[in-house]
Amino acid sequence: MTSPTRAALPAALDRPFAGVLFDMDGTLISSVASVERSWATLAREHGVPAFSFDDFHGVPARRILDTVLADRSARDRDLAYERILELELVDLEGIAVLPGALEALAVLAPRGLCAVVTSSTRDLAVARLGAAGLPVPAAIVTADDVVRGKPDAEPFVAGAARLGVDPAHCLVVEDAAAGVAAGRAAGATTVGLLTTTADLAADVVVADLAALQFSVDADGGVRVGAA
Repeated sequence: MTSPTRAALPAALDRPFAGVLFDMDGTLISSVASVERSWATLAREHGVPAFSFDDFHGVPARRILDTVLADRSARDRDLAYERILELELVDLEGIAVLPGALEALAVLAPRGLCAVVTSSTRDLAVARLGAAGLPVPAAIVTADDVVRGKPDAEPFVAGAARLGVDPAHCLVVEDAAAGVAAGRAAGATTVGLLTTTADLAADVVVADLAALQFSVDADGGVRVGAA
């Protein structure tokens, strides 16, 4: 996909934002290989029925297990959840920075203008960002911090609160349908990245973060243009 020219960027981006809320996996970093290896191991160990990961991309692990192991006891689901967390935390091989992620964080993170909002646990988020060599923003919201994960609005509402701003004044950057839905539900403007799926109902859709350029205006607002 060709990066849009500045004139081609939709009007939805033609205003300052109080903050940017970034998803992590598939947005800032690529962790597909690690995720697939971990879940394949879990499936073998716990007899998890076959299912498509595409149906659950961006959904917290707890909710995935509650769905695919709906016929198991709560204790069985708890054990499976503990195991998938363990597997993912120790498998950091192949974690890589996605295009444009480092540049975006370099502009926004030192100024406290962005947060990472992920369905991962805090330990896993910090480990994956570290493995990719990315800075960990001061504001981060994980599965440990919310009751209802994506596609519910709660994670992005919490992310905006960590920045001290209204979510309606934020830009949400996501690669998953569940995340885009959560951003919309929070009242934010949404950017969808085609790093994982080709069908996103975001306000703006681009190939990846390298298609966008972030800057901060004289009033401290985040401006987004074409790279």
